[in-house]
Amino acid sequence: MTDPASEPSPVAPRTRRQWLALALVGVAIVGCVALFAGALLATMPGGRRTAGPHGVSSAPDAVASGSAGDAASGSTDGSGGGSGADSGVGSGSTGSDSGTSPGTISPASTGISSLADAAWIARVAAGTGIPSRALQSYAGAELRLAQEQPGCRLRWSTLAAIGSVESGHGSHDGSVLGADGTVAPAIISIALDGRTTDAIRDSDGGALDGDARWDRAVGPMQFLPSTWARFGADGSGDGVADPQNLDDAALTAGRYLCFDGADLATDAGWIAAIASYNDTLDYNHLIADAAKRYARVR
Repeated sequence: MTDPASEPSPVAPRTRRQWLALALVGVAIVGCVALFAGALLATMPGGRRTAGPHGVSSAPDAVASGSAGDAASGSTDGSGGGSGADSGVGSGSTGSDSGTSPGTISPASTGISSLADAAWIARVAAGTGIPSRALQSYAGAELRLAQEQPGCRLRWSTLAAIGSVESGHGSHDGSVLGADGTVAPAIISIALDGRTTDAIRDSDGGALDGDARWDRAVGPMQFLPSTWARFGADGSGDGVADPQNLDDAALTAGRYLCFDGADLATDAGWIAAIASYNDTLDYNHLIADAAKRYARVR
């Protein structure tokens, strides 16, 4: 009789088959992840995989002379309410964007609306349909941030994309962007009372949004009052940080996007920055599509 110990183990073949099955499952998972990541990265402005982050509730790309590139807690319609920077998740652009330069950098004490070259503003406004006064804010914010945080490399087209999605460049619900960059009437979103948005209790006694019970996103770049209290910037140079002023709001959005030291000229940095503004894939796609469209204009 053959020694049972010398017979092949009936367990071994099954174990090998199990390992083979697990390996095949692993390969399938890796493949799915790679396909998803590729599809996401392909939506980034410029569409390049080698380079390359809405409604801000708490916290532009690089520009050099002769080149150009290319935010905010709930959306104005309430779809993004409470999902922004206060939650740590919110706009920027990718370094794959390119174009002509908005201009050169002026002293930090100058309002940002005067930083961009007038001929560039006229040409790009005509090509993109962005109001000239709004474009001055976006381009000026890029130039100022290139001076303040050159490693961030945020582009104007990302800020413009956020401004478009959030408020139609300050035109939401009949508002008009004035020559001084301030919108009138003021843009104030729905109450973030938890019914169709996150529930966010009042943080400023209604000072910015007129609501002492619930917070509301304010201004053309849609910031939560708590975010504005921390990051609000004076981009107009008048000594006041006003969320209803697009110069102030665009510069604040840029500083918020650049806050954690991300490089928005990389895909990972751009995606993370937009997610800090509004952490939804749909929002990322909206911003990426708009930013790519704007960046095509030279």
